[in-house]
Amino acid sequence: MRQIILDTETTGLEPSQGHRIIEIAGLEMVNRKMTGRHLHVYIHPDRDIDPDAERVHGISLDFLADKPRFAAVASDVEAFLRDAELIIHNAPFDVGFLNAEFQRVGVPPVAQLCAGVIDTLAMARDQFPGKRNNLDALCDRFDIDRSNRTLHGALIDCELLAEVYLSMTRGQESLAMDIDLDDGTNQDGGALHFERKPLRVVLPSAEELAAHEASLDALDKAVKGVCLWRRGTESQAGSGA
Repeated sequence: MRQIILDTETTGLEPSQGHRIIEIAGLEMVNRKMTGRHLHVYIHPDRDIDPDAERVHGISLDFLADKPRFAAVASDVEAFLRDAELIIHNAPFDVGFLNAEFQRVGVPPVAQLCAGVIDTLAMARDQFPGKRNNLDALCDRFDIDRSNRTLHGALIDCELLAEVYLSMTRGQESLAMDIDLDDGTNQDGGALHFERKPLRVVLPSAEELAAHEASLDALDKAVKGVCLWRRGTESQAGSGA
């Protein structure tokens, strides 16, 4: 399965209020292995950046002065995300911004473009109810090194989120066994037949039999008669006579 670990940075919190994406990063993962393919672009938003947002990600409008508008990179973003399953921490936030940007340039929304969305924040809340589940807290919980993360940046956050996601889903791989077809097993699509080895029977020693008999004698004495286990033995012996 092709998955994209994705993160964005924005000018503010609400796309409905005209806030825009200023950074997009995505890392490609196929069958739980990072492929090395990635997307990382900075985008000029054509508007101011809220001071609170800038304090979080450290991206200024001056830094973005020579960066492309979203329309110029939309086709690259669309191609990279198409048909992939997205893995996002607090997915409604990023998906809302992506859909707003896509709508401006005529790209289909995430629900049509992608194979699905996994929200790792929702996953974390299910696994660790009542605990802090932001990315920093999850890195600490899974002992993931985040020493290089001084500010929120989309690319470093994707790298950390990939490790967090793999840690949270470890053990969910397929339980199907890999069968080596080079060792004489059926390769024509028919049913595979395995020969069951006979069970090894270990008989008790004379000392073990004597100890067992002594235990039954003690039980007979305790119940002042024949104990249940000795009755079963006698019944089996009788049926075989």
